[in-house]
Amino acid sequence: MDLEAVRTFVAVAEAGRFQKAAADLSITQQAVSKRIAALERSLGVRLFTRAARGTELTIDGQAFLPHARELLRVTERAVASVRPGRRPLRVDVIASRGAAAGLMRDFHRVHPEIDLDVVMLFDMDAAVAAIRSGAIDASFRAVAVPGRPLPEDIVSVRVLDEPLQLLTGPAHALAGAPSVTLAQLVGHRIWMPGIVPGTEWGAYYDDLVAEFGLTIEATGPNFGSDALLDTIADTPALATFMGEHTRLIWPAGHGLRRIPVTDPNPVYPHSLLWHRDNPHPALTTLRTHLATTATDRAAGSWTPGWVLPR
Repeated sequence: MDLEAVRTFVAVAEAGRFQKAAADLSITQQAVSKRIAALERSLGVRLFTRAARGTELTIDGQAFLPHARELLRVTERAVASVRPGRRPLRVDVIASRGAAAGLMRDFHRVHPEIDLDVVMLFDMDAAVAAIRSGAIDASFRAVAVPGRPLPEDIVSVRVLDEPLQLLTGPAHALAGAPSVTLAQLVGHRIWMPGIVPGTEWGAYYDDLVAEFGLTIEATGPNFGSDALLDTIADTPALATFMGEHTRLIWPAGHGLRRIPVTDPNPVYPHSLLWHRDNPHPALTTLRTHLATTATDRAAGSWTPGWVLPR
């Protein structure tokens, strides 16, 4: 159904005259007549009759009017749902308890007036495809995967370097250390189920292993963070890496230790990605907020060579 014809029908019904409706719609009276005639042909009924006092609705016109108004209201809601500035800002944060989610919580506290939709996509390819299709406005990622550069229409800005920490149970050999060096971790089993080959985080840990001779095991199913914490607490031979800004809670009896890693300190680089033509006004606000809260990379830190500099 021609929505402009429906809009014209409602305008004529409310104005009572074709000439007044034409003025209200900023079109000619002839255009109004053509639209109404086309709508009547489409519906197979007469919608108006001419009268001395102007134009009156027929019985069919009276029956159609409330539905026509509702159709226009539904159309406006549909357009508003995707119109920049009217719909929520959609951002991919990878994980609900990770650093990116923390950045968005901080942003929401500073800008509670901005509606947000927070989603969690699997990997870089899914995030880039969603940005390019308009399904999301931005994504927090580690910028790229070696050999797979970002498309030219995707912009990225480094917003956070997150230091890694070692998480151990109370009986682990390093549990009492105030800090550990990467050299001290050689020979220890670091268990990280859920690392997927081909992802940006998989590439990060591959380079970390290759450069420092670490042993990272990704064997076994990934049952989530609670199962990981239970296993680390109960297994003296295992430890895991987690980001300094990752928010996790475990039972007091677990006795888990979060230990800084030094010499060098591996940091995970979080960047914000968006489409260069995205017009959503809240995206500019988010970028400005992140620029004011970003911290410079600390001296003595490490990232893979393929990570873009700030």
